[in-house]
Formats: sequence, structure tokens, C-alpha cells
Amino acid sequence: MVELWQRAFGYGRGHNAPHFAIDKKLAVGDGLFFVAEAGGNVVGSIMAGYDGHRGWIYSLAVLPEYRGRGIGSRLMRHAEERLKLLRCPKINVQIMQENEAVEVFYRKLGYQTEQRISMGKKIPDNITLAEPDASPNGGPARSLSNSEVGGGPPSVS
Repeated sequence: MVELWQRAFGYGRGHNAPHFAIDKKLAVGDGLFFVAEAGGNVVGSIMAGYDGHRGWIYSLAVLPEYRGRGIGSRLMRHAEERLKLLRCPKINVQIMQENEAVEVFYRKLGYQTEQRISMGKKIPDNITLAEPDASPNGGPARSLSNSEVGGGPPSVS
């Protein structure tokens, strides 16, 4: 999973470090982390969240060599269905403004640009925990079982 995220996003250190984000999501235990496999290898993943008011899509990743095969769309549909089961009334996704290809992808799935300003505030004391040797489990993110990631969509081939 860490390798997938590093290849898909180029994340390294800080609050987006793969091992840190994956460990934090697994600790929540909400069953909204899904994995796509092909030939026994992890080729895609998606994290979703729901706070009782809005659903969110985070970190949809597909290995570059597997893009264009519908894996991202299937992961999105699976996450959306799980959020619908939670009676989520609206799903939000944030993308980088200059990422036009990703914008086109989400538009094809029915998402629209909304007039909002996205704001964030980093918590430096917690970001220092993202260093690999400070991972809650003592190292890089551990292997994920289907039960830990909410089962995920059917494997792809």
C-alpha cells in the first residue's frame, strides 16, 4: 500500500506520508478503506470518511500502469455505495486545482465544481509523528487484511 501511494502521489514525509496516513485511517476502524487487487498485487485503493454530515473521498490511487481500466471508477462506486448505506446525503472530494486529468475523471462520475474556498490548518506537533520511525506500530504501515479495509470491491484482472 505504501508503495502504491508513493508511486501514485509521490508522497514522502509530513502529514501525507503513506505509512502515517494509512495507520491513522486504520486506527479509526470505520471500514471505509478499500483496496483493489490484480494478480494478487495491490493496484488501487481509496479512503472515504463520513462525519454524520458529509462524506469525503480521500486518496484514490491506481498504479499508473493500471489506469484506464476502470479500477478507479469501480473503487469510487464502491466507496459511494458504502457511504450511501450510512445514509450520507452528500459526498465531497478535493483535488489540486492544476490537476485537470483528475478533474475530468470526477466530472465523468457526476461530481461538479462548487464555489468554495478550501482551507486547512496543519498541527505541527502531530505531523512530526509522521516520520517513519515514529509510526504507531513502530515502522512502515503493516499489511492490510480485507476485514481491516472494509472488504473492498471485487478483485480486478
